[in-house]
Amino acid sequence: MTAAGPDNSPGNSPDNRTDNRTDNRTDNSSGDSRDPGPDGGPGLGALLADIEDAERTLRGVARTTPMEASRWLADRVGGPVHLKCENLQRAGSFKIRGAYVRISRLSQEERARGVVAASAGNHAQGVALAARLLDTRATVFMPFGAPIPKEEATRSYGADVRFHGHTIDEALVAARQYAQETGAVFIHPFDHADILAGQGTLGLEILEQCPDVATVLVSTGGGGLVAGVAAALAGRGSKARVVGVQAAGAAAYPPSLAAGRPVPVERMQTMADGIAVGCPGGVPFEVVRRWVAGVITVSEESLSRSLLLLLERGKLLVEPAGAAAVAAALDAPGAFEPPVVAVLSGGNIDPLLLMRVLRHGMIAAGRYMSLRVCVPDQPGGLAALLSKLAEVDANVLDVVHQRTGAGLHLGDVDVALQLETRGKQHREEILHRLRSAGYTVNFS
Repeated sequence: MTAAGPDNSPGNSPDNRTDNRTDNRTDNSSGDSRDPGPDGGPGLGALLADIEDAERTLRGVARTTPMEASRWLADRVGGPVHLKCENLQRAGSFKIRGAYVRISRLSQEERARGVVAASAGNHAQGVALAARLLDTRATVFMPFGAPIPKEEATRSYGADVRFHGHTIDEALVAARQYAQETGAVFIHPFDHADILAGQGTLGLEILEQCPDVATVLVSTGGGGLVAGVAAALAGRGSKARVVGVQAAGAAAYPPSLAAGRPVPVERMQTMADGIAVGCPGGVPFEVVRRWVAGVITVSEESLSRSLLLLLERGKLLVEPAGAAAVAAALDAPGAFEPPVVAVLSGGNIDPLLLMRVLRHGMIAAGRYMSLRVCVPDQPGGLAALLSKLAEVDANVLDVVHQRTGAGLHLGDVDVALQLETRGKQHREEILHRLRSAGYTVNFS
Protein backbone atom coordinates (compact mmCIF):
# COMPACT_ATOMS: atom_id res chain seq x y z
CA MET A 1 0.00 0.00 0.00
CA THR A 2 1.45 3.39 -0.97
CA ALA A 3 0.44 6.91 -0.13
CA ALA A 4 0.65 10.37 -1.67
CA GLY A 5 1.30 13.63 0.10
CA PRO A 6 3.74 15.02 2.66
CA ASP A 7 4.26 13.09 5.90
CA ASN A 8 2.92 14.46 9.17
CA SER A 9 5.55 15.29 11.72
CA PRO A 10 5.71 12.45 14.27
CA GLY A 11 6.13 14.98 17.03
CA ASN A 12 2.71 16.41 16.30
CA SER A 13 0.94 13.04 16.11
CA PRO A 14 -1.44 12.12 18.94
CA ASP A 15 -0.27 8.50 18.82
CA ASN A 16 1.87 6.20 16.74
CA ARG A 17 -1.02 5.41 14.39
CA THR A 18 -0.64 8.75 12.65
CA ASP A 19 3.15 8.84 12.21
CA ASN A 20 3.09 7.32 8.72
CA ARG A 21 -0.11 8.86 7.47
CA THR A 22 -0.21 11.57 4.82
CA ASP A 23 -1.97 14.90 4.75
CA ASN A 24 -2.66 16.95 1.64
CA ARG A 25 -4.98 19.41 3.34
CA THR A 26 -4.20 23.10 3.37
CA ASP A 27 -5.04 25.33 6.31
CA ASN A 28 -8.76 26.03 6.51
CA SER A 29 -8.97 28.84 9.00
CA SER A 30 -12.06 30.19 7.21
CA GLY A 31 -13.96 26.94 7.80
CA ASP A 32 -17.46 28.39 7.99
CA SER A 33 -16.94 31.15 5.46
CA ARG A 34 -18.77 31.13 2.17
CA ASP A 35 -16.05 33.25 0.61
CA PRO A 36 -13.92 31.70 -2.15
CA GLY A 37 -11.20 29.32 -1.12
CA PRO A 38 -7.51 30.25 -1.24
CA ASP A 39 -7.22 29.33 -4.93
CA GLY A 40 -10.42 31.06 -6.02
CA GLY A 41 -12.56 27.92 -5.77
CA PRO A 42 -15.65 27.64 -3.58
CA GLY A 43 -15.14 28.04 0.15
CA LEU A 44 -16.02 25.29 2.57
CA GLY A 45 -19.20 27.01 3.70
CA ALA A 46 -20.47 27.24 0.12
CA LEU A 47 -19.67 23.58 -0.49
CA LEU A 48 -21.49 22.53 2.67
CA ALA A 49 -24.55 24.65 1.77
CA ASP A 50 -24.64 22.97 -1.64
CA ILE A 51 -24.40 19.51 -0.08
CA GLU A 52 -27.16 20.29 2.43
CA ASP A 53 -29.38 21.48 -0.43
CA ALA A 54 -28.61 18.23 -2.27
CA GLU A 55 -29.61 16.28 0.84
CA ARG A 56 -33.05 17.91 0.75
CA THR A 57 -33.35 17.13 -2.96
CA LEU A 58 -32.54 13.45 -2.39
CA ARG A 59 -35.10 12.84 0.36
CA GLY A 60 -37.34 10.04 -0.79
CA VAL A 61 -34.98 9.24 -3.68
CA ALA A 62 -31.69 7.94 -2.26
CA ARG A 63 -31.79 5.50 0.61
CA THR A 64 -30.09 6.14 3.92
CA THR A 65 -27.94 3.05 3.67
CA PRO A 66 -27.07 1.04 6.78
CA MET A 67 -23.79 1.24 8.65
CA GLU A 68 -22.71 -2.16 9.94
CA ALA A 69 -20.20 -2.70 12.74
CA SER A 70 -17.43 -5.10 11.69
CA ARG A 71 -15.92 -7.05 14.57
CA TRP A 72 -13.48 -8.95 12.37
CA LEU A 73 -12.06 -5.68 11.03
CA ALA A 74 -12.15 -4.04 14.46
CA ASP A 75 -9.96 -6.83 15.85
CA ARG A 76 -7.30 -6.01 13.26
CA VAL A 77 -7.52 -2.23 13.48
CA GLY A 78 -7.65 -2.16 17.26
CA GLY A 79 -10.86 -0.18 17.58
CA PRO A 80 -14.35 0.18 16.12
CA VAL A 81 -14.73 -0.24 12.37
CA HIS A 82 -18.01 0.40 10.56
CA LEU A 83 -18.97 -0.47 6.99
CA LYS A 84 -21.08 2.14 5.18
CA CYS A 85 -23.10 -0.06 2.85
CA GLU A 86 -23.62 1.93 -0.34
CA ASN A 87 -23.63 -1.42 -2.13
CA LEU A 88 -27.24 -1.55 -0.85
CA GLN A 89 -28.09 1.83 -2.37
CA ARG A 90 -30.65 2.17 -5.18
CA ALA A 91 -29.06 1.04 -8.47
CA GLY A 92 -26.35 -0.69 -6.45
CA SER A 93 -23.98 2.21 -5.70
CA PHE A 94 -23.64 5.78 -4.44
CA LYS A 95 -23.92 7.13 -7.99
CA ILE A 96 -27.67 7.82 -7.83
CA ARG A 97 -26.92 10.63 -5.36
CA GLY A 98 -24.89 12.79 -7.72
CA ALA A 99 -26.76 11.85 -10.88
CA TYR A 100 -30.16 12.74 -9.47
CA VAL A 101 -28.97 16.07 -8.04
CA ARG A 102 -27.31 17.02 -11.33
CA ILE A 103 -30.35 16.22 -13.49
CA SER A 104 -32.82 17.71 -11.01
CA ARG A 105 -31.04 21.05 -11.30
CA LEU A 106 -31.45 21.20 -15.09
CA SER A 107 -34.06 23.50 -16.55
CA GLN A 108 -37.16 22.07 -18.21
CA GLU A 109 -35.71 23.04 -21.59
CA GLU A 110 -32.48 21.18 -20.82
CA ARG A 111 -34.32 18.08 -19.65
CA ALA A 112 -36.36 18.13 -22.83
CA ARG A 113 -33.12 17.70 -24.80
CA GLY A 114 -32.24 14.56 -22.84
CA VAL A 115 -29.03 13.66 -21.05
CA VAL A 116 -25.96 11.66 -22.03
CA ALA A 117 -23.30 9.99 -19.88
CA ALA A 118 -20.31 7.69 -20.10
CA SER A 119 -19.66 4.96 -17.57
CA ALA A 120 -18.45 1.41 -17.01
CA GLY A 121 -21.71 0.78 -15.22
CA ASN A 122 -22.43 2.41 -11.85
CA HIS A 123 -22.75 6.00 -13.08
CA ALA A 124 -24.67 4.62 -16.05
CA GLN A 125 -27.24 3.05 -13.76
CA GLY A 126 -27.43 6.15 -11.59
CA VAL A 127 -28.03 8.41 -14.59
CA ALA A 128 -30.54 6.01 -16.15
CA LEU A 129 -32.57 5.71 -12.94
CA ALA A 130 -32.40 9.45 -12.21
CA ALA A 131 -33.49 10.28 -15.76
CA ARG A 132 -36.45 7.94 -15.46
CA LEU A 133 -37.47 9.45 -12.13
CA LEU A 134 -37.19 12.96 -13.59
CA ASP A 135 -38.93 12.07 -16.87
CA THR A 136 -36.09 12.70 -19.31
CA ARG A 137 -34.32 10.57 -21.91
CA ALA A 138 -30.90 9.10 -21.18
CA THR A 139 -28.20 7.85 -23.54
CA VAL A 140 -25.20 6.09 -21.99
CA PHE A 141 -21.87 5.23 -23.62
CA MET A 142 -20.08 2.25 -22.13
CA PRO A 143 -16.64 0.88 -22.96
CA PHE A 144 -16.56 -2.50 -24.65
CA GLY A 145 -16.23 -5.18 -21.99
CA ALA A 146 -18.39 -3.39 -19.43
CA PRO A 147 -20.00 -5.91 -17.05
CA ILE A 148 -23.12 -7.45 -18.55
CA PRO A 149 -25.29 -7.02 -15.41
CA LYS A 150 -24.48 -3.29 -15.37
CA GLU A 151 -25.40 -2.97 -19.04
CA GLU A 152 -28.66 -4.87 -18.56
CA ALA A 153 -29.60 -2.87 -15.46
CA THR A 154 -28.93 0.40 -17.30
CA ARG A 155 -31.18 -0.68 -20.14
CA SER A 156 -33.86 -1.79 -17.68
CA TYR A 157 -34.05 1.78 -16.34
CA GLY A 158 -34.86 2.93 -19.87
CA ALA A 159 -31.52 4.26 -21.11
CA ASP A 160 -30.21 3.84 -24.65
CA VAL A 161 -26.88 2.04 -24.21
CA ARG A 162 -24.10 2.43 -26.79
CA PHE A 163 -20.56 1.08 -26.74
CA HIS A 164 -17.38 2.97 -27.57
CA GLY A 165 -13.72 2.38 -26.76
CA HIS A 166 -12.20 0.16 -24.11
CA THR A 167 -11.88 2.62 -21.20
CA ILE A 168 -14.12 5.13 -19.46
CA ASP A 169 -11.97 7.93 -20.86
CA GLU A 170 -12.61 6.77 -24.44
CA ALA A 171 -16.33 6.46 -23.75
CA LEU A 172 -16.30 10.00 -22.32
CA VAL A 173 -15.02 11.34 -25.65
CA ALA A 174 -17.93 9.72 -27.49
CA ALA A 175 -20.45 11.01 -24.95
CA ARG A 176 -19.17 14.58 -25.27
CA GLN A 177 -19.34 14.37 -29.05
CA TYR A 178 -22.90 13.07 -28.86
CA ALA A 179 -23.81 15.99 -26.61
CA GLN A 180 -22.40 18.48 -29.12
CA GLU A 181 -24.20 16.85 -32.03
CA THR A 182 -27.62 16.39 -30.42
CA GLY A 183 -27.87 19.06 -27.73
CA ALA A 184 -28.23 16.46 -24.96
CA VAL A 185 -26.83 17.60 -21.62
CA PHE A 186 -23.63 15.80 -20.71
CA ILE A 187 -23.71 14.35 -17.16
CA HIS A 188 -20.10 13.91 -16.12
CA PRO A 189 -19.48 11.04 -13.68
CA PHE A 190 -17.42 13.16 -11.26
CA ASP A 191 -16.22 16.50 -12.65
CA HIS A 192 -19.14 18.79 -11.78
CA ALA A 193 -20.16 20.71 -8.66
CA ASP A 194 -23.66 19.18 -8.63
CA ILE A 195 -22.21 15.66 -8.74
CA LEU A 196 -19.87 16.50 -5.88
CA ALA A 197 -22.76 17.92 -3.86
CA GLY A 198 -24.85 14.81 -4.36
CA GLN A 199 -22.03 12.46 -3.40
CA GLY A 200 -21.31 14.67 -0.39
CA THR A 201 -24.63 13.71 1.16
CA LEU A 202 -22.97 10.39 2.00
CA GLY A 203 -20.65 12.32 4.30
CA LEU A 204 -23.59 13.84 6.16
CA GLU A 205 -25.02 10.35 6.71
CA ILE A 206 -21.68 9.11 8.03
CA LEU A 207 -21.64 11.88 10.64
CA GLU A 208 -25.20 11.11 11.68
CA GLN A 209 -24.52 7.40 12.03
CA CYS A 210 -21.03 7.63 13.54
CA PRO A 211 -20.57 11.13 15.06
CA ASP A 212 -17.19 10.28 16.62
CA VAL A 213 -15.64 8.92 13.41
CA ALA A 214 -11.87 9.51 13.26
CA THR A 215 -11.02 8.06 9.85
CA VAL A 216 -13.11 7.61 6.70
CA LEU A 217 -11.75 5.37 3.92
CA VAL A 218 -13.29 6.02 0.50
CA SER A 219 -12.68 4.18 -2.79
CA THR A 220 -11.59 6.75 -5.34
CA GLY A 221 -11.66 7.02 -9.10
CA GLY A 222 -12.24 10.50 -10.51
CA GLY A 223 -12.68 11.89 -7.01
CA GLY A 224 -16.31 12.99 -6.80
CA LEU A 225 -17.18 10.79 -3.84
CA VAL A 226 -14.08 11.34 -1.72
CA ALA A 227 -14.22 15.09 -2.39
CA GLY A 228 -17.89 15.31 -1.47
CA VAL A 229 -17.43 13.29 1.72
CA ALA A 230 -14.41 15.35 2.76
CA ALA A 231 -16.22 18.64 2.15
CA ALA A 232 -19.26 17.48 4.12
CA LEU A 233 -17.23 16.35 7.12
CA ALA A 234 -14.94 19.38 7.16
CA GLY A 235 -17.88 21.72 6.66
CA ARG A 236 -19.63 20.26 9.69
CA GLY A 237 -16.49 20.76 11.76
CA SER A 238 -15.47 17.10 11.96
CA LYS A 239 -11.78 16.41 12.61
CA ALA A 240 -12.02 13.03 10.89
CA ARG A 241 -9.34 12.25 8.34
CA VAL A 242 -10.76 11.31 4.94
CA VAL A 243 -8.46 9.02 2.97
CA GLY A 244 -8.97 8.09 -0.67
CA VAL A 245 -8.13 4.56 -1.84
CA GLN A 246 -7.22 3.72 -5.44
CA ALA A 247 -6.33 0.51 -7.23
CA ALA A 248 -2.55 0.49 -7.79
CA GLY A 249 -3.13 -0.32 -11.46
CA ALA A 250 -5.28 2.79 -12.00
CA ALA A 251 -3.96 5.38 -9.57
CA ALA A 252 -3.99 8.87 -11.05
CA TYR A 253 -4.30 10.80 -7.80
CA PRO A 254 -0.89 10.16 -6.17
CA PRO A 255 1.10 11.59 -9.12
CA SER A 256 -1.47 14.35 -9.59
CA LEU A 257 -1.24 15.44 -5.96
CA ALA A 258 2.54 15.36 -6.18
CA ALA A 259 2.41 17.57 -9.29
CA GLY A 260 -0.26 19.90 -7.87
CA ARG A 261 -2.53 19.39 -10.88
CA PRO A 262 -4.49 16.56 -12.56
CA VAL A 263 -2.06 14.29 -14.40
CA PRO A 264 -3.32 11.42 -16.61
CA VAL A 265 -1.86 7.96 -16.20
CA GLU A 266 -0.44 6.31 -19.30
CA ARG A 267 -2.11 2.94 -18.80
CA MET A 268 -4.54 1.25 -16.45
CA GLN A 269 -5.00 -2.38 -15.51
CA THR A 270 -7.32 -3.36 -12.68
CA MET A 271 -10.32 -5.54 -11.98
CA ALA A 272 -11.88 -2.54 -10.19
CA ASP A 273 -13.60 -1.04 -13.22
CA GLY A 274 -15.67 1.30 -11.04
CA ILE A 275 -12.56 3.31 -10.06
CA ALA A 276 -10.51 2.83 -13.23
CA VAL A 277 -10.28 6.52 -14.17
CA GLY A 278 -7.27 7.80 -16.11
CA CYS A 279 -7.25 11.38 -14.81
CA PRO A 280 -8.77 13.20 -11.81
CA GLY A 281 -11.50 15.74 -12.45
CA GLY A 282 -10.55 19.38 -12.00
CA VAL A 283 -13.53 20.14 -9.74
CA PRO A 284 -12.99 17.32 -7.22
CA PHE A 285 -9.19 17.60 -7.45
CA GLU A 286 -9.17 21.02 -5.81
CA VAL A 287 -11.36 19.75 -2.97
CA VAL A 288 -9.25 16.62 -2.57
CA ARG A 289 -6.07 18.68 -2.50
CA ARG A 290 -7.42 20.93 0.24
CA TRP A 291 -9.48 18.64 2.47
CA VAL A 292 -8.57 15.00 1.84
CA ALA A 293 -5.81 13.70 4.13
CA GLY A 294 -4.19 11.53 1.46
CA VAL A 295 -4.71 9.01 -1.31
CA ILE A 296 -3.27 5.49 -0.99
CA THR A 297 -3.21 2.49 -3.30
CA VAL A 298 -4.01 -1.20 -2.90
CA SER A 299 -3.05 -4.20 -5.00
CA GLU A 300 -5.26 -6.55 -6.97
CA GLU A 301 -4.51 -9.26 -4.41
CA SER A 302 -5.72 -7.02 -1.61
CA LEU A 303 -8.90 -6.16 -3.50
CA SER A 304 -9.75 -9.79 -4.17
CA ARG A 305 -8.90 -10.89 -0.63
CA SER A 306 -11.09 -8.11 0.79
CA LEU A 307 -14.00 -8.99 -1.45
CA LEU A 308 -13.76 -12.60 -0.27
CA LEU A 309 -13.65 -11.58 3.41
CA LEU A 310 -16.61 -9.23 3.00
CA LEU A 311 -18.58 -12.09 1.53
CA GLU A 312 -17.48 -14.67 4.09
CA ARG A 313 -17.32 -12.61 7.27
CA GLY A 314 -19.58 -9.65 6.55
CA LYS A 315 -22.18 -11.46 4.38
CA LEU A 316 -21.92 -8.49 2.01
CA LEU A 317 -21.56 -8.69 -1.76
CA VAL A 318 -19.48 -5.88 -3.23
CA GLU A 319 -17.66 -5.25 -6.49
CA PRO A 320 -13.86 -4.90 -6.51
CA ALA A 321 -14.03 -1.09 -6.44
CA GLY A 322 -16.41 -1.31 -3.49
CA ALA A 323 -13.89 -3.38 -1.53
CA ALA A 324 -11.01 -0.88 -1.87
CA ALA A 325 -11.59 0.82 1.48
CA VAL A 326 -11.57 -2.50 3.33
CA ALA A 327 -8.43 -3.53 1.44
CA ALA A 328 -6.66 -0.44 2.78
CA ALA A 329 -7.69 -1.26 6.35
CA LEU A 330 -6.45 -4.83 5.98
CA ASP A 331 -3.15 -3.81 4.38
CA ALA A 332 -2.17 -1.36 7.13
CA PRO A 333 -4.55 -1.74 10.08
CA GLY A 334 -2.38 0.34 12.40
CA ALA A 335 -2.33 3.35 10.09
CA PHE A 336 -5.90 4.46 10.68
CA GLU A 337 -7.19 5.90 13.93
CA PRO A 338 -10.51 4.35 15.00
CA PRO A 339 -13.42 4.66 14.88
CA VAL A 340 -12.96 3.92 11.18
CA VAL A 341 -15.71 4.05 8.56
CA ALA A 342 -14.98 2.14 5.36
CA VAL A 343 -17.31 3.02 2.50
CA LEU A 344 -18.49 0.05 0.41
CA SER A 345 -19.15 2.17 -2.66
CA GLY A 346 -20.87 -0.37 -4.90
CA GLY A 347 -22.15 -3.92 -5.25
CA ASN A 348 -22.68 -4.36 -8.99
CA ILE A 349 -20.53 -7.28 -10.08
CA ASP A 350 -20.71 -9.66 -13.02
CA PRO A 351 -21.12 -13.25 -11.71
CA LEU A 352 -18.34 -14.43 -14.03
CA LEU A 353 -15.99 -11.79 -12.65
CA LEU A 354 -17.13 -12.70 -9.14
CA MET A 355 -16.05 -16.30 -9.68
CA ARG A 356 -12.63 -15.19 -10.95
CA VAL A 357 -12.17 -12.66 -8.15
CA LEU A 358 -13.18 -15.15 -5.47
CA ARG A 359 -10.68 -17.65 -6.86
CA HIS A 360 -8.04 -14.92 -6.89
CA GLY A 361 -8.97 -14.04 -3.33
CA MET A 362 -8.74 -17.68 -2.26
CA ILE A 363 -5.23 -17.87 -3.70
CA ALA A 364 -4.22 -14.57 -2.04
CA ALA A 365 -5.57 -15.87 1.28
CA GLY A 366 -3.65 -19.13 0.94
CA ARG A 367 -6.79 -21.19 0.42
CA TYR A 368 -5.69 -22.57 -2.97
CA MET A 369 -2.25 -23.89 -3.81
CA SER A 370 -0.79 -25.15 -7.07
CA LEU A 371 2.26 -27.40 -6.97
CA ARG A 372 4.15 -30.00 -8.97
CA VAL A 373 5.41 -33.26 -7.47
CA CYS A 374 7.69 -35.84 -9.10
CA VAL A 375 6.55 -39.43 -8.43
CA PRO A 376 7.65 -42.86 -9.77
CA ASP A 377 5.77 -43.83 -12.94
CA GLN A 378 4.58 -47.16 -11.57
CA PRO A 379 1.33 -48.65 -10.28
CA GLY A 380 0.42 -47.12 -6.95
CA GLY A 381 2.70 -44.07 -7.35
CA LEU A 382 -0.13 -41.57 -7.69
CA ALA A 383 -2.24 -43.37 -5.07
CA ALA A 384 0.61 -43.07 -2.55
CA LEU A 385 0.87 -39.33 -3.20
CA LEU A 386 -2.87 -38.81 -2.84
CA SER A 387 -2.83 -40.86 0.35
CA LYS A 388 -0.29 -38.46 1.88
CA LEU A 389 -2.49 -35.52 0.92
CA ALA A 390 -5.54 -37.21 2.44
CA GLU A 391 -3.65 -37.65 5.72
CA VAL A 392 -3.42 -33.87 6.08
CA ASP A 393 -6.98 -33.27 4.85
CA ALA A 394 -5.97 -31.49 1.62
CA ASN A 395 -8.78 -31.41 -0.93
CA VAL A 396 -7.54 -32.21 -4.47
CA LEU A 397 -9.28 -30.07 -7.10
CA ASP A 398 -7.30 -31.08 -10.18
CA VAL A 399 -4.57 -33.57 -11.20
CA VAL A 400 -2.52 -33.51 -14.42
CA HIS A 401 0.17 -36.08 -15.40
CA GLN A 402 3.18 -35.14 -17.53
CA ARG A 403 5.50 -37.99 -18.55
CA THR A 404 7.92 -36.05 -20.74
CA GLY A 405 9.75 -32.81 -20.10
CA ALA A 406 13.08 -31.22 -19.33
CA GLY A 407 14.46 -32.47 -16.05
CA LEU A 408 12.23 -35.56 -15.89
CA HIS A 409 14.07 -38.87 -15.52
CA LEU A 410 12.95 -41.98 -17.35
CA GLY A 411 10.47 -43.76 -15.10
CA ASP A 412 9.27 -40.58 -13.37
CA VAL A 413 6.10 -38.61 -13.90
CA ASP A 414 5.45 -34.97 -13.06
CA VAL A 415 2.10 -34.53 -11.28
CA ALA A 416 0.56 -31.05 -11.27
CA LEU A 417 -1.90 -30.60 -8.42
CA GLN A 418 -4.40 -27.95 -7.47
CA LEU A 419 -5.38 -28.18 -3.82
CA GLU A 420 -7.91 -26.46 -1.61
CA THR A 421 -6.55 -25.67 1.85
CA ARG A 422 -7.76 -24.09 5.07
CA GLY A 423 -5.19 -21.30 4.94
CA LYS A 424 -1.48 -20.57 5.19
CA GLN A 425 -0.81 -22.76 8.24
CA HIS A 426 -2.48 -25.70 6.51
CA ARG A 427 -0.33 -25.04 3.41
CA GLU A 428 2.81 -25.34 5.50
CA GLU A 429 1.53 -28.57 7.03
CA ILE A 430 0.91 -30.04 3.55
CA LEU A 431 4.38 -29.08 2.32
CA HIS A 432 6.02 -30.51 5.44
CA ARG A 433 4.19 -33.83 5.06
CA LEU A 434 5.12 -34.21 1.37
CA ARG A 435 8.78 -33.30 1.87
CA SER A 436 9.03 -35.55 4.92
CA ALA A 437 7.80 -38.41 2.71
CA GLY A 438 10.66 -37.77 0.27
CA TYR A 439 8.80 -35.92 -2.44
CA THR A 440 10.37 -33.00 -4.30
CA VAL A 441 7.81 -30.18 -4.45
CA ASN A 442 7.87 -27.27 -6.89
CA PHE A 443 5.31 -24.51 -7.17
CA SER A 444 3.62 -24.08 -10.54
